[in-house]
Amino acid sequence: MANPLFRLCLISMAVLLHFNFSLSVKEDDTVLLPLKAQIISSGSVPNKLSFHHNVSLTVTLTVGTPPQSVTMVLDTGSELSWLHCKKTPGTPNSFDPTHSSSYSPIPCYSPTCRIRTRDFTVPVSCDARKLCHAVLSYADGSSAEGNLAGDTFRYGESTSSVLPGMIFGCMDSGWSSNPDEDSRTTGLIGMNRGSLSFVSQMGFSKFSYCISGSDSSGVLVFGEAKLPWLRPLNYTPLVKISLPLPYFDRVAYTVELEGIKVSGKILSLPKSIFVPDHTGAGQTMVDSGTQFSFLLGPVYAALKKEFSEQVRGILRPLGEVDFVFQGAMDVCYRVEMSRNVLPELPAVTLIFRGAEMVVAAERLMYRVPGMVRGNDWVYCMTFGNSDLIGMEAYVIGHHHQQNMWMEFDIANSRVGLAEVRCDLASQRLGL
Repeated sequence: MANPLFRLCLISMAVLLHFNFSLSVKEDDTVLLPLKAQIISSGSVPNKLSFHHNVSLTVTLTVGTPPQSVTMVLDTGSELSWLHCKKTPGTPNSFDPTHSSSYSPIPCYSPTCRIRTRDFTVPVSCDARKLCHAVLSYADGSSAEGNLAGDTFRYGESTSSVLPGMIFGCMDSGWSSNPDEDSRTTGLIGMNRGSLSFVSQMGFSKFSYCISGSDSSGVLVFGEAKLPWLRPLNYTPLVKISLPLPYFDRVAYTVELEGIKVSGKILSLPKSIFVPDHTGAGQTMVDSGTQFSFLLGPVYAALKKEFSEQVRGILRPLGEVDFVFQGAMDVCYRVEMSRNVLPELPAVTLIFRGAEMVVAAERLMYRVPGMVRGNDWVYCMTFGNSDLIGMEAYVIGHHHQQNMWMEFDIANSRVGLAEVRCDLASQRLGL
């Protein structure tokens, strides 16, 4: 599976993005899932599922007939959902299609395997069995390969939670840049606006999630979340570009980033620096499949300079010029192990059109695992330099979405957000 720290994917596959299927879920229903999966009816939010998060956000569903449990990374930056398919007996964290009577591989002559789109541009490909061949490649060097197929997914015990004929990739080979994380999951659940995404196939035009910052829990809601205790959301519109551009992902959740401020001081940057250029490079994507957030080089440099100046005398710089965490983050400091909490730090605010996202406290600094200097921990700021890892985009990762109610309103082309205690939200929803 792709490293979720900076998983911007380049996908090549022969596949149709228009198909017919019937689901028992209605648009006016609400599905509430725990980002670990169980469905618990709760007032006006019947469709809910809890989830778990560490490096990735993961949700547990079942697939096939009889059902097999799978754990999938929740990824708003991807379209096609896919599973590791069992290649040899005893393979952990995999789906075995030979034990599912509802599994249906898609032949390469099927219309589902023919239409070319921006995401799937490779001509139709057949394997030796005349099945639709799929290859997914990610920017961090990881990959997955297999076949396109359909099967029944379930996210709960009720009949309305049964989703027959869901299209996904059944991957039987690949390699990963993060094998430890990969070994704990069965695959990936794609949640962008493309026709093959999980939410599109379900027939919902809206979904939400809330990620706790105090523990590893969360909640995922399909449909309308009518919650009296939820603060009114601030909405920012999705960017629409009608012309096909080589570096612009038209089915991503692309929002308008207008500026950044550090403790109330707005970085002195031209607004044009946040606007995609003539190639589409420079879009700002809300991506649950990426852990941290990334800024293009000039913006990252400006943030680094201002933040460093404001924490002078509060934090002690690491002082190692060549140290770069995860290949993209070099604003790092030494913090005494004896400290129970970080000192009070200036917040970094992302200014979107119509909404703001405040990044403070534990969301702003991250302790590098296993890194010790004398009696100090090593902490790095949780923004990375996109230029250092070859990304031509701004990416808002799930770490900065903690304790925010995040609503993806596909019907109205907007993303809503509001600060909330997500651990309490999960409790109120019975998860």
